[in-house]
Amino acid sequence: MLLTLATAAIAAELREDHPTTYTVKKGDTLWDIAGRFLKKPWLWPEIWQANPQVQNPHLIYPGDVLSLVYIDGQPQITSEGPRVGEAVDTIPLSDVEPFLKHFTVVEDVEALPYVIGLEDDRLYSTAGQLAYVRGLAGAQPGQVVDIARPVHSFGGGDYANHAGRSPLDFRGDRTHTHWGNPPGFGEAGGEFLGYELQIHATGEVTQVQGEVAVVVLREEGREIRVGDRVMPSEAQPYDLQFQPRAPESVPEEARILSVADGMGAGPRLVVAISAGARDGIRNGHTFSIWHEGAIRPDTVRHGNLMSAKADEVEMPDDFLGHLMVFRTFDKVSYALVMDGIRPVSQGDLLKHPDATQ
Repeated sequence: MLLTLATAAIAAELREDHPTTYTVKKGDTLWDIAGRFLKKPWLWPEIWQANPQVQNPHLIYPGDVLSLVYIDGQPQITSEGPRVGEAVDTIPLSDVEPFLKHFTVVEDVEALPYVIGLEDDRLYSTAGQLAYVRGLAGAQPGQVVDIARPVHSFGGGDYANHAGRSPLDFRGDRTHTHWGNPPGFGEAGGEFLGYELQIHATGEVTQVQGEVAVVVLREEGREIRVGDRVMPSEAQPYDLQFQPRAPESVPEEARILSVADGMGAGPRLVVAISAGARDGIRNGHTFSIWHEGAIRPDTVRHGNLMSAKADEVEMPDDFLGHLMVFRTFDKVSYALVMDGIRPVSQGDLLKHPDATQ
């Protein structure tokens, strides 16, 4: 009976205008392909019939022919094709590439080596010039490093801004806090979630003398200044080959920490969320986004304002859209807003993608 109900539930989520077959094209994304067959793209793993006889069976390639078939009464998507070229990305690479390549989150920025000086005592340095790094213990000539600038802290204070993000100065210290804000989540909730760093350049260690390493900056990248932090360079720190899916559970009070443009975010814009690997969050996990309902005094029933405030009513949460996680750290993740009916803002709640209230 349970199997029959589950099968019927998945079948009910098929789009009425779904194709019987679809030939994958260059430029397609897995989210878009899933959306051709399903009302809810995050249900894709429920109908995708991966072929265990081929290498990387979950990947889809341009030229593959996807067919909707029924196996034991259950709708399934099967694939046949040449499987050549590059597999389709889960989400548009161009929308998230800056956050994949140029941003990272660490627990302790003060423990990282840092730029203590620049060639000819310049204020800033660019490609081909030398940076002097203190604290790069055990470095060897030829080692490749990333040079990053602390830009924000997530969480930590009792009275910092309610969005859970504070800007940092060149030492990695907060430049200001907003005293007097009420406790909430992230920073206002007291838990420190990590430091956001923006990677500005890549360099190569040329020599080490005592506790100072000399790093020559490579051509690509932004300017470097004293105080920038240094980390080992990762050849491939991210992976887009994952499937959209619902999370096993939603962390309590998971919220939007920040939006990429600092204002409101709409579809195809990046946000940071207050949940990560420690909460079971993985790439591909999809959430619905909600604006928390306001609490309003009943001024209709009560003419006296004090009486009205004593009889406050909580408004329902407002549905805004969906997002999908594409890069996960321990306590923070980056996600892409996939669809929406209203702009997303800092502080908005995350719920299961199927939530209705």
